Amino acid sequence: MDRRQFLSVIAGASASSVITPAIAQEAERFFANDVVLRTVLAFKVPDAAVQRTLAPGWEINPPETGPDKGANLIVYVTDFQMIQDPQGKPLPTRPSVALIVPAKKSGSADAAFMVTGGFAAQANTPGPYGNFSPARVTVDRRSQSDGDGKTIVNETWEMKADDGTGLEFRVQFQRGVPAREKVAWRYYSATKPDFHRTYRIEHGLDVVRSVPAGVDRVSTLLFKAVGPKLAPLFDGSERLISITSIPFYSRSIYLPG
Repeated sequence: MDRRQFLSVIAGASASSVITPAIAQEAERFFANDVVLRTVLAFKVPDAAVQRTLAPGWEINPPETGPDKGANLIVYVTDFQMIQDPQGKPLPTRPSVALIVPAKKSGSADAAFMVTGGFAAQANTPGPYGNFSPARVTVDRRSQSDGDGKTIVNETWEMKADDGTGLEFRVQFQRGVPAREKVAWRYYSATKPDFHRTYRIEHGLDVVRSVPAGVDRVSTLLFKAVGPKLAPLFDGSERLISITSIPFYSRSIYLPG
């Protein structure tokens, strides 16, 4: 299934469809709103290494078609622009890195995402999923547009944790026209798999590189991952399947009621 079909199976819908009954019927409690800028990197890394990061009773479930075909590990680098609590009070915003696995419960066809770890400022750890580690995460983003409407984007992301785990990601690409979607996704925690959050999102997806789709508007790329929490996943055999820029992303967060 492609990206849209995969997300619909999880919990959601494109702008023209409806929320699936499994999500719509669950009692929910509104938790927060946020607005972010995000870049998503989809990788194919050793299956055994990814499987070890999942909770017992879960298994890898990579998409079978679409721009992320075959990816078993997704890295979100996120620059939070605004966060509000249920009363609308603003909360501190800090960039983060998250490790996400497309997964399903063993013996089930129900797809979901599992958060297996991540990195953020000390104040945001261990985070709602219970598995984020403290680290310094920085981002430098710049864009330049010419008179003909061509826009070149440069991004540099760096993450450094106290235990030596680090990530560096640099990319330059030509911006395309984002595909606008309204979706609802469910994310589970690998640390406490009975816990999940539902995200109701409006965003725009700009696939700037995809090996399966034959898309490549990337002119410069560097990705490095080192240290005890990342080296087992990025052992040199990894393959970058796709890069997706998300220039606008607005999300409402719900907890089980």
